[in-house]
Amino acid sequence: MPVHAPRPPISARRRWTLLAVCCLSLFLVGLDTTIVNIALPSIGSGLRVGTRDLEWTVDAYTLVLAGLLISSGAIADRFGRRRVFRCGLVVFGVASVACAVAPSIGVLIAARVVQGIGGSMLSPVALAIVINAITEPKERARAIGVWAAIFGLSMAVGPTLGGALIAALGWRSVFWINVPVVLVALVLTTVFVPESRAVQARRLDGPGQVLLITVVGGSVAVLIEGPRFGWGSGAALVGYSCVVAATLGFVWFESRRDEPLMDLHLFQRVQFTAAVVGAVVLFVAFSATLLLNTLYLQHARGMSAVAAGVVTLPLAVAATVCAPLSGVLVGRVGPRLPLLLAGGFITVGGLCLVRLDDHTSLALLLLAYFLIGVGFGFANAPITNTAVSGLPADRAGVAGGITSSARQFGAALGIAIAGGIVTGAADSALAHASRPGWIVVAVCGLLVVGVGRVSAQRAAVRTPRQVSVAGTPD
Repeated sequence: MPVHAPRPPISARRRWTLLAVCCLSLFLVGLDTTIVNIALPSIGSGLRVGTRDLEWTVDAYTLVLAGLLISSGAIADRFGRRRVFRCGLVVFGVASVACAVAPSIGVLIAARVVQGIGGSMLSPVALAIVINAITEPKERARAIGVWAAIFGLSMAVGPTLGGALIAALGWRSVFWINVPVVLVALVLTTVFVPESRAVQARRLDGPGQVLLITVVGGSVAVLIEGPRFGWGSGAALVGYSCVVAATLGFVWFESRRDEPLMDLHLFQRVQFTAAVVGAVVLFVAFSATLLLNTLYLQHARGMSAVAAGVVTLPLAVAATVCAPLSGVLVGRVGPRLPLLLAGGFITVGGLCLVRLDDHTSLALLLLAYFLIGVGFGFANAPITNTAVSGLPADRAGVAGGITSSARQFGAALGIAIAGGIVTGAADSALAHASRPGWIVVAVCGLLVVGVGRVSAQRAAVRTPRQVSVAGTPD
């Protein structure tokens, strides 16, 4: 592929407009990971389905997002980032309309799958566009800081915004809200975002992609369907065998590829492996918290969606405030301290609710959600830093893609685990049934502490130049 002559430098005003456009898409992707949680009871009532089907409503999106993030980035590097970005916006918007008008749970789940496909074309591609356009190191550092803050904000405010929308317009509004945002982003992308490609695009890895989706999807499917089939049933054993076979096949195939979908050599670095594990368990805790909180507040306590969203507000505020503070700490002292703080807060927050019942005080609930929100806010920046520290530039992007996929995989696992714990529980027994879920949250916090202990006390902080994505304006 020929290398095109670079365009003249983009003005500062246009660069920050470009960042705003890309952050808008990131906000959509993060928001749809969490906003649907608060709508689950309303969706269940409206479509007359139970917890197991509702789990698939969330996980259909996150599974596809987790499985396709890396490939979507490679496709954009090859065929043009703006082109793939706009395609992702269109797919995401059309799928959102399909979700909003879905007449049955089957149609809704299928539309969520398509929505996940569109979402996978937005987050990694938008980040590559930003890094390609903003080349001055200090300015790029500020831009990436804004990017990280927007992602944390989108994940955290989903339940609160969703509650307000459902109270005013019903559950379908959590999907309709995407449409005007997508239209605005499409127009702004056409006007402000330049085309760019990688200087040397990676080849696509079709077999590796299929095997990865099988591993990710199979793992979560076994967790969701296990309670219905029975953990020792023939169907469950077949599921276990498929996941193990796909995992072994993926490792064997990827270790022999010149340009693999996932560079398995990265896992030879203890810090990188710890960061991936940390990303998974962090989002297991976060997603489990959102699901258990939603079902408990609306079913066991009889709160409306908007009231449940308000009760969750301390989590959103804490995560939003602590995310940039964590970035500052990482820059000054490395990832260890923020990770220790994150794990400690999540552990204490989970332990606050291990004796949950129908009469647990509102003050304790607010405190627990606040602590978990603080932990979530402190964790994202150091996990990313730990993953990419010490890597050459040509591997940092791949490492970032793997940790992004790990986050989405963790989100899907969290929903599956929490849903499996409370599936079949009557509203009157939901609080007691959810107690093991809060133990899971606390254990995830302890694992994040373990990741912090693995991290170097003053790990090398990646500079913007080191984490840049190669590309030239088209």
